[in-house]
Amino acid sequence: MRSFVILILLTVIITPSYNQTFYGAGGLIPDDGNYVVFPITVSGLSPALLDTSFGLESVCIDASHTWIDDLTFVLISPDGTQILLAEHNGGDNDYYTQTCFDDVSTVSINVGSPPFSGSFRPEEDLGYINNGQNGNGIWYLFVIDTYPFADAGQLNSWSLTFGAHPASVTPFVSSDLPIVLINTSGQMIPDDPKILVEFDLIDNGNGQRNYVTDVPWYNGYARIETRGSSSQMFPKKSYGLETCNSAETEVNVGWLGMPAEHDWILNANYSDKTMMRNALTYFLWNRMGHYGSRCAFCEVVINGKYQGVYVMMEKIKRDNNRVNVAKLTGNDNSGDALTGGYIFKIDKTTGSGGDGWTSNYLPTQHSGGQTITFLYEYPKSDTITTQQKNYIQQYTDSFETALWGPDFMDPVNGFRKYADESTFIDYLIINELSKNIDGYRLSTFLYKDKDSRGGKLKMGPVWDYDLAWRNANYYGGDNYTGWAYKFNASGDPWQVPFWWQQFQYDTLFVSRLKCRWEALRQDLLSQSALFQYIDSITALINEAKDRNFDTWQILGTYVWPNPSPIPTTYTGEIQNLKTWITNRLNWIDNNLPGICNQSFISSKTSPFGVVAFPNPVSESLYVEVFNIEGYNKTVTIKDLSGRTMYESNGNTCRYVIDMQNLKPGIYSLNVETEGTVFSQKIVKVL
Repeated sequence: MRSFVILILLTVIITPSYNQTFYGAGGLIPDDGNYVVFPITVSGLSPALLDTSFGLESVCIDASHTWIDDLTFVLISPDGTQILLAEHNGGDNDYYTQTCFDDVSTVSINVGSPPFSGSFRPEEDLGYINNGQNGNGIWYLFVIDTYPFADAGQLNSWSLTFGAHPASVTPFVSSDLPIVLINTSGQMIPDDPKILVEFDLIDNGNGQRNYVTDVPWYNGYARIETRGSSSQMFPKKSYGLETCNSAETEVNVGWLGMPAEHDWILNANYSDKTMMRNALTYFLWNRMGHYGSRCAFCEVVINGKYQGVYVMMEKIKRDNNRVNVAKLTGNDNSGDALTGGYIFKIDKTTGSGGDGWTSNYLPTQHSGGQTITFLYEYPKSDTITTQQKNYIQQYTDSFETALWGPDFMDPVNGFRKYADESTFIDYLIINELSKNIDGYRLSTFLYKDKDSRGGKLKMGPVWDYDLAWRNANYYGGDNYTGWAYKFNASGDPWQVPFWWQQFQYDTLFVSRLKCRWEALRQDLLSQSALFQYIDSITALINEAKDRNFDTWQILGTYVWPNPSPIPTTYTGEIQNLKTWITNRLNWIDNNLPGICNQSFISSKTSPFGVVAFPNPVSESLYVEVFNIEGYNKTVTIKDLSGRTMYESNGNTCRYVIDMQNLKPGIYSLNVETEGTVFSQKIVKVL
């Protein structure tokens, strides 16, 4: 139920300086999840029409709250124009004190420091108000506490000032990118449910300039909502949309060079100031031989207000041109039809999450009682049948049971019986290359086709990489060293499944991983190839990015969770990305375990070999000896003087050697069996 507060209009004061200021009373800001609106009735405004010669100059508020970051303030004019003044600013500080929003201030509210006293630029340009409308009428200040049931607040007062120096905005006229125009007819776009809006796409083709006045390539409707979990706190929102007709019936549209569909996403890339981390990842995944969401850069205008550069991308869903698995209906409950296709994910249950099931196997870190949750993506939780739920749960459990079991390395009856190993290898490579701190544990998709079409479990598509590629200042996301699969934040509720650690014990998997990495490094994952793609996107959005950062003045400022130092220019952002990629490539080259032994990969009678990792090592050294099962062998670690620091005799093929008590330095790993000796240098570090 929406809450409205009826307030008493206070006296209008017309000042001699030709400014006209109107004051409004405040009231309680509730903490129940409902918004409240505070009105001011403006009358007798002279001149009445708001434009570039006379119009709104500033909006001032005075508010208190124990956690001011919870509050969102939106100004709504008599003609329905909405201006976001402030959203999620100030952290745990507790007040706005005579805070005035205007378009003259050089400091944006989102980079100011509380208490917010003085003048600031609002989140959106105030000049959009001065659009020729009649300023006489009821104005509203929309306020909502976005973190309900924690603490309430108070709006003490607010005011509007009109004058001969009105806020103004440079009109957005044209672009060398496609343009998206959205008209909500005065509605705010909610998180859920989707609302019907008018939706135009202007795209005159490659090399052609696009004007907001051009005849749209697509002129129709869409159902739209804001999307994301943590990203919803940003003023530049991402949106999920479905193209449809005026009756809200789905309409498939093939635009921007992408196959026809009705489910789309407009990705804001707010905290990713390169605006290309997701697009880069999806491009690489696609070029690695898998389906990755196709992307197209565009500029977006909502209700006449320029919103910046966005990426139009395909939503992950079952489709012949997207995740191409068999279609499941409610009648497919037995036989081959029951075996596919399915799409599911490991993710939070917030945002677009839903129903699912809990794994029977604990994650690597589970000291806090963490578990792994799988969520249904296709069929959706409200359409999937009981038989289908049971089947995909049991199949996934069979995969995990085989991977956890003693014969997990068996090429026929181990985990490979249920899983397409190559997709797991590629998924590991893309997550490790990008050092994705959410990798493996969030936004992690899997799919399975029916048995008659292959039927094994596959990783992908990749999704949500705006916090990867050095764009997170926690969990080591800014460090080019270390493995993402070794996620060690034991207090985090979302953990990495045991799979990725277990794969490292499989000699065949490690060898295939090494071969795949080395092959990709010769072409797709070479530094030159990666930089070429980055440069191509930089050139593509070169013009549009200036408008984006004029609207959202965040270059050189911290946006959660940007790592330091923070570049002050877009060029600096690109250079930081390139430098990190160079260091990351070199680190993986030098630290990826295993030996690319093609004869071992292709034959069970391959020669004697050893895999030892990690190297350098600080704690435990894992040693795998292959193709000599049943033979006695001696495994030793010796220092440079020849002293034996570790020794084991037996016929096992796997060793875990505790290196913690050894001093930092160089050691020799030696494996001897049947007259054959293998030696490898091991570097011990702190």
